[in-house]
Amino acid sequence: MHSDTITGKISRAERKRLDEVSRIKSKLIVAKLTLAKIDEVYGLPAGTAGNAVHEPHLAGERAIAAALNTRPELLWFSRYFADGTRRTPQPSENYRHGRRTATAREAA
Repeated sequence: MHSDTITGKISRAERKRLDEVSRIKSKLIVAKLTLAKIDEVYGLPAGTAGNAVHEPHLAGERAIAAALNTRPELLWFSRYFADGTRRTPQPSENYRHGRRTATAREAA
């Protein structure tokens, strides 16, 4: 039928990821926390927590969850199984720009 690029619609997986990001950001706002402050308090390189909100990053996820007094699996449903174990490898939908396949990397 129609392509998503023509209609401007976003996929269900992308909508789910964006909803997850907005839910986490709203929790940070309510707690009056900044991602930069989380990086500083937990000794992470600058930008780690900000990247962890959008893409899988174990240390960033743990720091954000600790700052919000919760567990990472309760914040990122798409990155963890129901029993709390982390998905490995992470599905490509969990990345902003998707993962490049091995053949695409070799061609680049």
